[in-house]
Amino acid sequence: MKSNQVPDLAQVSKALQAQAVKALVDELRLLDPGLVLTQEPGELEKLSRDFYDFSPVLIPQLQEHRAQLAVFASKVEQVQLVAGACARHGLPLTVRGAGTGNYGQCVPLEGGVVLEMRGLNRVRQIDPETGVVEVEAGCSLAALDQQLAAAGRALRMVPSTMRTATVGGYFAGGSSGLGSLRWGFLRDPGNLLGLEVVTLEAEPRLLQLDAEASVPLNHAYGTNGILTALRLPSTEAVAWQQVVVGFQDWQQALAAAQLLPQTAFFLQGLTLLEAEVAAAMPWPPGCPKCPSEQAAGPEHRLLLWVGPDALRSPGEGVPGEGAPAEGALVAWLGARGGEVRWLAPNLPGPGLPLREFTWNHTTLHWRSNHPDWTYLQMLLPQPETPCLAALRQRWGADLLWHLEAVKHEGAARLAALPLLRWQGQAQLAELIQHCRELGAFVFNPHVLTVEDGGLGVIDADQVAAKAAHDPAGLLNPGKLRGWLSR
Repeated sequence: MKSNQVPDLAQVSKALQAQAVKALVDELRLLDPGLVLTQEPGELEKLSRDFYDFSPVLIPQLQEHRAQLAVFASKVEQVQLVAGACARHGLPLTVRGAGTGNYGQCVPLEGGVVLEMRGLNRVRQIDPETGVVEVEAGCSLAALDQQLAAAGRALRMVPSTMRTATVGGYFAGGSSGLGSLRWGFLRDPGNLLGLEVVTLEAEPRLLQLDAEASVPLNHAYGTNGILTALRLPSTEAVAWQQVVVGFQDWQQALAAAQLLPQTAFFLQGLTLLEAEVAAAMPWPPGCPKCPSEQAAGPEHRLLLWVGPDALRSPGEGVPGEGAPAEGALVAWLGARGGEVRWLAPNLPGPGLPLREFTWNHTTLHWRSNHPDWTYLQMLLPQPETPCLAALRQRWGADLLWHLEAVKHEGAARLAALPLLRWQGQAQLAELIQHCRELGAFVFNPHVLTVEDGGLGVIDADQVAAKAAHDPAGLLNPGKLRGWLSR
């Protein structure tokens, strides 16, 4: 290089990082010859992505980011080896579950190493008296729920991605799901009882955190500790019934969604889809399709998960799939303009389970045919009707409604994941501001950091946990704004 040339610092940094990766690979192969590593470009691209393409804002920010190495851990000792090597070589480390997130939680912004955790998948213990379960972070939620079912127990809440999502990924990057109507949000006290955590240090520590100490690591995108195991409460297993209810009138459907959580019916979940959204869903076998236009007008759909007692006729059991639905709930819905279209036990079977028409799976199905649309997330103010009416008046057909019932601070509330026709970032900013002016609390899915996608403020405890567990700031860098602004 000529003396008067200024080096390209970005290229210098990439070259140094490549050298560090090579040294790390050599070290890991020496320490554990059985550890599975890959630098195959196709694998690195796959393991450096999630479903951030739901957001047209995040696509240009994330699509070029790739790890230089992927490591597949299958035991805690391997996690410690990788953590220690990354700390010694100064390499960023991003922990990954199944990659079912929507906000780029597991995209390595600064390259380095992706640690794939699905090999840590053992259910270590289910306490027969309390139902408390200790499970490794890479265990799929579906596999865990199957083992709990054998003990007469069940997970409190599950995401729409339950079939593939991991336990650790759900608590690190998720917040709610089917069951939130009963149990609130994942960060609510009592939903996480403890964590096993590996620190990112030259000599990694294996920590056992109680419920209080675990709070800062819950929904922190894996930025302040490597979760290797979790202690969770479970709940009693219930033979939930899946029910699809049709409404011709939106206001009647909304009123039913508002009132049902205040009744004594035993509910696990409630989803309301506006007619145009409902018409786009690939409903389960046996469930009639929902055309957007019928002789009587479009049909809005209410999806319910209810206890079997609400559907029993006097002296009879729960009707099987395809049988006429009867019982107190059916009569209650009928009196409010709703007609049961489909009823089936919440059991494995052909086609998609009804939960995959809720939460972000609704967005996934809609975008499969409308890729120029995106979405938003918010907790609606109470009463909800004036806010929804004002947004409908201003945004018209550019905003389609998808509501989910949740429990927030002990009270039943409606959350919204509306679908938005994409017309640019200025439109998105205007919509978010309008929602906030109307009293809605917006969880923005078009941002990179933990704080901006959640409460919007820096959590000092999250930052303190990162300082304690990841002093060099190498865990999933760029995702914790409080650390960046230190």
